[in-house]
Amino acid sequence: MSSFNSSVGLVAVIACAIAAIALIGLIVVIVKLRGLRRDQRLVIGDSERDITAHAADLERQFVVLHDHLIDIATRLDGRVANAETRLDGAISHRSVVRYDAYNELSGHQSVSIALLDSHRSGIVISSIQHRDQARFYIRQIEGGKGTVELSPEEQQAVKAAISGEVLDVVESP
Repeated sequence: MSSFNSSVGLVAVIACAIAAIALIGLIVVIVKLRGLRRDQRLVIGDSERDITAHAADLERQFVVLHDHLIDIATRLDGRVANAETRLDGAISHRSVVRYDAYNELSGHQSVSIALLDSHRSGIVISSIQHRDQARFYIRQIEGGKGTVELSPEEQQAVKAAISGEVLDVVESP
């Protein structure tokens, strides 16, 4: 009977050891579960929904945000295109040519001013000064050429505006 008692005692000791290991495992799992729940509360708050519902809600919010950003980008593209079109018509080339129209010694009082857009279209304004009179002309320019014949000084003003050349005083031919 003594061997029976020793076998029963050995089984009891092994069972206690397994129970102790299981208890330690249970404690570890409980601690990790608390940490996981704490981390989950940081992510989804104190609500009762689970992480899957939270992920689905985030996905819906991202879709709404994406659609909103696409709408904004589309409107912004339209506004930029409109601004670029308007800028093409703005004055982007200009020059001033001063000269003596009547070969007098009047200090280069006559002037031609070219104002052109990015398509090289615009106007040339000329003011021809003489001792007792002044004449004022405006000529239309399309694609770098006058719609009517330009004076040599007006042609120089258009050429200088297109090339970006800086002219001030030129001698009349």
